[in-house]
Formats: sequence, C-alpha cells, structure tokens
Amino acid sequence: MKIIYEDNHLLVVEKPVNMPMQQDSSNDLDLLTYCKQYLKDKYNKPGNVYLGLVHRLDRPVGGVCVFAKTSKAAARLTAEINNHQFHKEYLAVVIDNGLEDRGQLVDKLLKDNRTNTTIVSDKGKTAILDYEVIKRKDNLALVHIDLKTGRSHQIRVQFSSRNHPLYGDQRYNRNAKPGQQIALFAYRLTLLHPISKQEMTFTAAVDRYPFNI
Repeated sequence: MKIIYEDNHLLVVEKPVNMPMQQDSSNDLDLLTYCKQYLKDKYNKPGNVYLGLVHRLDRPVGGVCVFAKTSKAAARLTAEINNHQFHKEYLAVVIDNGLEDRGQLVDKLLKDNRTNTTIVSDKGKTAILDYEVIKRKDNLALVHIDLKTGRSHQIRVQFSSRNHPLYGDQRYNRNAKPGQQIALFAYRLTLLHPISKQEMTFTAAVDRYPFNI
C-alpha cells in the first residue's frame, strides 16, 4: 500500500485492488485494519487507533482513498460529501461499441442489499456522471469519469446499461472472462482540508493493461 499524504487530520492512501475497505465475511485483510496498524506501529500508540472511514471504493477497485484521523475531521469530510464538495474522478476502460466521445449519464439506480447489486429503476435515486473518451483501441475505450453522485456500483451500472460494460467487470459484464480484473481506478480526489479549508488534490497513476491501451 502506498501512502500518498498524511498529516494530523488526514491519511490518504492508494487502495490496492481486491482489498476490502473494511472487514467483511471473507476475513481477508482490509484497508481500514491495515491503516490502523500502520498508525499504531508508526506512532507507537497503545490501545485502539481511531481512523474514520468516510467513503468507499468497491473491493475490486483500486485508487485514491482518504481516511480521517480524528472524529472532527471525519464529521467535516462527511459534510463535504453530503454537500457535493468531495470530488472524485475515475479512469475506466469500457467496451466501446460506438461510445460517443463525451457525454453525461443520468439514471435512477436502485440497490438490492440482498444480492449487493444495483439496477436502473424509476424507484431508485438519481445518479449522474460526466465522461470523456481519452483513447480507443480494439473495441476498448479509455474514459475519464467525473462522478457527480456516489451511488453503489454507479459507474459500472450506468455504462453496462448502455451496452458499454467495463472491461473485466465480473458482475455487470456478461462477457468478462474469469480472472480478469475490472478496469476501474479512482485516480484523482479533490477535497477541502477539514481544518485549514485549503483545497487539496491527490492523484495516483495506473499503467497496467488495459489502461495502457
């Protein structure tokens, strides 16, 4: 795991792919536990270490992730998310199929907690994203995504519902091959520092296939 930034209030890391954000039924090592242990070891802290989980990435998705090191920072970052001041950008590789060069996708998405899947439904919550194609090759398109809302599996469902599923998405791409890694990466995060109120942007790079098409 790569530490991108750290101060008394924030810990920004690059989440590895296929690591859960917090403990789940798999009992695999999760990012929250790993980061708490990192802080405990680095600062020689006795007892439990506080670390606030303020946003999530899907387990198979890697990229920039921020944790709050104090409860005050956690509350303020949560307020930023609720007030749409927490800006997340992604890179994804989708099946091209004539995808337009740029556009905005707007849907209503409904999550089924029993199956942990999301569908487009009039009964759901509004989901919005903007995208722009960066390059194309072999019926694949690398797209930059500016996420406007943070619904569960939003990017994956919005593109797959338009016949542009993400490469390697084992859940929403029926043609994904076993063992393929989903091509979705949280590469840039912009927020207001919870104490100084300074705008800060954090980035991570990805150059593995198929992002390097």
